[in-house]
Amino acid sequence: MPSPFTEKIIETIRAIPEGRVCTYGTVAALAGNRRGARQVSRVLHSSSRKENLPWHRVINREGRISLDRFQGYEEQKRLLLAEGVSFDDTDRIDLVRFGWRPIPADAGA
Repeated sequence: MPSPFTEKIIETIRAIPEGRVCTYGTVAALAGNRRGARQVSRVLHSSSRKENLPWHRVINREGRISLDRFQGYEEQKRLLLAEGVSFDDTDRIDLVRFGWRPIPADAGA
């Protein structure tokens, strides 16, 4: 049985909408531990297939794909491009344009 933090990571990753990305650190913070970026990576590695997660929507804080070339990089980039996410000349994603953060339920109240 996964820990509550792991369950929250999975829930957060599932919530990232098509055409948007989220950093490992932001996923961790939204799941309740702003220092848990490595745990997010572990969950993605161990549970992406089993949980059918949109793993490709999680990138590093620099707006880059963390996977190495020929180790999943090309597949992640292809999936993001297919969703309309664009990369600049240095293979960076504009986090202001494509980054995702949910709107708090009490916003505007």
